[in-house]
Amino acid sequence: QVQLVESGGGLVQAGGSLRLSCKFSSGPFSNYQAGWFRQPPGKGREFVAAISRRSENEDYAESVRGRATISRDNDRNTLYLYMHTLRSEAAGVYYCAAQRDYTARGMTSREYSYWGQGTKVTVSS
Repeated sequence: QVQLVESGGGLVQAGGSLRLSCKFSSGPFSNYQAGWFRQPPGKGREFVAAISRRSENEDYAESVRGRATISRDNDRNTLYLYMHTLRSEAAGVYYCAAQRDYTARGMTSREYSYWGQGTKVTVSS
């Protein structure tokens, strides 16, 4: 059974940086397109970043472009999201997602079947 477990959330000051991790339980991870989404307080889930199975392609939401980097380590079955220069609008619950044998860009939540439970990021001013 596929499971994804996020970690790395917490309280960070505005302007600071954070790295989120997502451990994937059912290999090989290289068979799965992966992405990060977030849900700001009181809002719907929104796309943050996506990465192809062997890291050939990366996509980012305009709101994080230049301030976030998605990466993956298929040997460690782990997905990462590094964010810097954090703004208050980066706050929310961050979810990782995966979809097997997927070759599209994966920029919408409906393209993913597997989701983690989320990790909360709070940005203090």
